Amino acid sequence: MDYNDCLKFANDNPVSFIATVEGNSPKVRAFLMWFADKSGFYYHTSAAKNVSKQLKNNPNTEVCFYHAGGDIMAKNMMRVTGKVEFVEDLSLKARLLEERPFLKAIVKGPNDPMLEIFRIYEGEAHFWCMADNLREADIPRIKFG
Repeated sequence: MDYNDCLKFANDNPVSFIATVEGNSPKVRAFLMWFADKSGFYYHTSAAKNVSKQLKNNPNTEVCFYHAGGDIMAKNMMRVTGKVEFVEDLSLKARLLEERPFLKAIVKGPNDPMLEIFRIYEGEAHFWCMADNLREADIPRIKFG
């Protein structure tokens, strides 16, 4: 498996769970990834949300993508551990608003300071399934960024 397999798995299974830290307290929530490509795994949020503040305070994160269908012994989970950066690109924000039109009811446009895009731009990923149980340290990591 290589990084292209990671991108395909993430794009095919965009519902993910993202972990942050606030003080000494871990926080996790479901997040709908926007897209993944060679430059990273892209998400969007609001500057008013705690997740934004947490990632700005500590850009280290872990995301878990899960494919619920199929054989539980097959590769049905991918974990991505890495660093987040916020992306200030008006053309990318405009694209986001076109691809996710429901956001237009929430923000005033690509210039709205509440609209934020972030990406996991470097780190490592690995696939996991029940067949790998108790062998996590032996699973190959796929570095990116």
